[in-house]
Amino acid sequence: MADVPFDSSVDLLIKAQSGDGEALDELLARYLPRLRRWASGRLPSSARTMMDTGDLVQDAVISALRHMNTLEIRTDGALLVYLRKAVNNRIIDSYRRAGRRPERLEIPEDAPANSTSPFDAVVGAEAVDRYDAALLRLTEDERRAIVLRVELGYDYSELAVELGKSSVDAARMAVTRAIAKLALEMRRGQ
Repeated sequence: MADVPFDSSVDLLIKAQSGDGEALDELLARYLPRLRRWASGRLPSSARTMMDTGDLVQDAVISALRHMNTLEIRTDGALLVYLRKAVNNRIIDSYRRAGRRPERLEIPEDAPANSTSPFDAVVGAEAVDRYDAALLRLTEDERRAIVLRVELGYDYSELAVELGKSSVDAARMAVTRAIAKLALEMRRGQ
């Protein structure tokens, strides 16, 4: 891996708060694709108008970052949780707006489903809430290992560097233990 300086998201947020446009662009480049993947399928077609999921995510993130001067984010994981919550709130708003609109056409009962059902969306939102709550009950190192691996997609060699582990296997073990503890915390939260 090349020796490219890596600014943490917290560092980028601080720079962006002081007016650094490049830092803001880097934050958007870092988080928009991950948030789009996370939000994919969560917005049912009945809740879409002219805005697709990618537009919704971008709009939510830009709106959330408008308040970045008041944010006191101390970890990369906390920033991701904050942004994901902003996107989730937009998805919920879209559901509410869709519920207030009259139905436009009749759908045959035997029509195959091509989107997330409201039940699946609620269950998915509850699982995300349990995940977020359980993540906050972990240690900082455990949260960082999970967020870097699961949400940001770091490979184990990158994780070894970021987590200060002596080997790829040590990084893998740290992630495995953190995920096991997360699963236990999520079960407790049910």
